[in-house]
Amino acid sequence: MGRKIGMWLYNNGGGDKIQKRLIKKLKEREIKVVPNINLRYAIAKNGHIIHDGRKLDKLDLFLSYNAGEQTQYQMFLYQALSRVVPMINSYDSFALTEDKFQTSFLLRQHGVATPDFKLCHRDDGEQLKMIMKKWSKMVYKPTDGWGGVGLTKIESEATLDTLLPFLNQMDLRFFYVEKFLKYDNTDFRVDIVDGQFVGCYGRKAGGSDWRTNVTSGGSVFLREPNDEVVALAKKAAAVCGTDIAGVDIIYDQEKEAYVVLEVNGIPAFATPEQEKMGLDFNQKKIDLIVEMIDRKTTKNKKEK
Repeated sequence: MGRKIGMWLYNNGGGDKIQKRLIKKLKEREIKVVPNINLRYAIAKNGHIIHDGRKLDKLDLFLSYNAGEQTQYQMFLYQALSRVVPMINSYDSFALTEDKFQTSFLLRQHGVATPDFKLCHRDDGEQLKMIMKKWSKMVYKPTDGWGGVGLTKIESEATLDTLLPFLNQMDLRFFYVEKFLKYDNTDFRVDIVDGQFVGCYGRKAGGSDWRTNVTSGGSVFLREPNDEVVALAKKAAAVCGTDIAGVDIIYDQEKEAYVVLEVNGIPAFATPEQEKMGLDFNQKKIDLIVEMIDRKTTKNKKEK
C-alpha cells in the first residue's frame, strides 16, 4: 500500500503555490497528499479523528503549517493526533515554541543565550518593580503571542503601574517579562529544516517602533549570517526538538554576543515579493521537507 500524508498549509503570501510545489515533489516519490485538512472541521469519534469522512489516524504523517488560523479546538486534536501519527512538527515541539517562557527556560538550560527573563505571579507586583529597577527597561510578552502582538516596552515604573491594572483585568495568571536589550533594531531570521541551514534574512523595525516583526511594521532585507549565527540557530532548533524552525537572533551590544529571541515552529516561506528581491531559499526548504517526509513515512511503514 502506498504512502499517504495529510497537509494543512497557509494560503496567503504565496502559501497556495508552495503547497502545489510540495505536492508535486511528493508525488514524484509516490507519496499521496490529502491537502487542506483543517482540524476545525474534524471530529473525534470512537478512537478516530475524522475529517471529510477520512480517518486521519490512518495517515502515514501529518504536516500542520498554518499559524494564522490555529484555534484551541485544532490544537486539542493536533495533540491527540500527534500521539498516533508522525507529525511535522510534533505537537510537543510546536507547543513548546508557542510558549515563550518554556522556550527561553529550556534554551537557557542547554546553554543557549536568551535575554534575561522573569516569570512571576500576577500578584507579585513588587517583584516586577524590583526587577524594573535592576534592568531599567523591560518588555512584557504574552507567553503565547506571535507576530509581535501584545509586546509592550516598559521604560519606567510609572509605565509598569499603568500596565498592571490592565493586565489584571485580562485575568492573566502570570506575567512574563524580558530585559530590553540594546541592539541596532534589526534581527536575523534563520530557517532550519531537519537540522540543516536553509536560509536567512534580516528584519528591521519600522519608524520609531522597536519591534522587527513584519506584522508590526518591520521590513525584510537581504542578510547573510555568519557561522556563529547559523550554529546558534541550529542548536536552538535542536533543543526545541523542531523539524522546521525559524530562529530569531539579535546582537546584544552591551554583552557583545548573539542572543536568541524566539524559536518559531511555523516560519513562513519567502513571499513572491520577497523572492523577487532575492530571497531564494524556498526550493531548498521544499526539498528538505520532502526528503524528511520521505524518510519519516518510510520508517513509519516499516514499523507498522
